[in-house]
Amino acid sequence: MYSWDNPDDRLTIMQMNTDLRSAQLELLSAHCSTHQLRLRYSPENLARFAEREVLRKSVQTANALHEYYTSINLEIPAQDAVSNPGVSLSEAQLRETIDRVSSYLRQHREHFLPSASPLTPPRKAVMWPYFFPELLDRVRVVELYGERLPNPPFFEEAKALGFTNLPELRHMDSLTFVDVIVFNERLTERALFHGLVHAVQFQALGLERYTDLFVRAFVNTRLHFTVPLEAQAFALESRFARPRSERFSVEDLVRLWAKQGRY
Repeated sequence: MYSWDNPDDRLTIMQMNTDLRSAQLELLSAHCSTHQLRLRYSPENLARFAEREVLRKSVQTANALHEYYTSINLEIPAQDAVSNPGVSLSEAQLRETIDRVSSYLRQHREHFLPSASPLTPPRKAVMWPYFFPELLDRVRVVELYGERLPNPPFFEEAKALGFTNLPELRHMDSLTFVDVIVFNERLTERALFHGLVHAVQFQALGLERYTDLFVRAFVNTRLHFTVPLEAQAFALESRFARPRSERFSVEDLVRLWAKQGRY
């Protein structure tokens, strides 16, 4: 077993956690894609009409992952296990939470905007097949070299109410404050794409509507990556990252989801 007291083991543990974070991002993308299948198609229709070989391999992969992570979970000490009891909020509590999250996003946009930079021409060139030029001209970015975003103060209050699966902001690649994208450490193309999807969602829905949809969905699902706004960003990010990705309009897809009430 590794030990933090062994210098060689410390390096291995750091690499292990880096690899784990990469695996988690891929799992989140797969989870989001599967969540969309769950929303659109019944198990009966998938079992009857899906391509047999694709379905068989998907089931085998999911089962193998389940067995592997279950074996790890059995090794976690009981005192470290995370519980997630059902939590319900009144409409008044929901409205207060939505207002606090909306204020947090607005205030941090104003805080970071003076130090933010426009996208460089090379970065715009990579993104223009997917986003309107007007958005790429308006968005600003900040790279927090050597720093990471802390969790909002109200996270502790939410945890006290029983919301144990709140996202850790320091582990996220970026956070979008309306039209200002702040990157933990440095900007990458994939993280930029993800942040731009959220910028489009803010543009299409407005800050208050975006926040209302996000908070209500999180309270219902308990996981931020199953919130439709986040699930769409992960799904489109995964599509963007494919080799020889085809061109598509994020704006059109965001407006389609809004029109169909999928948020």
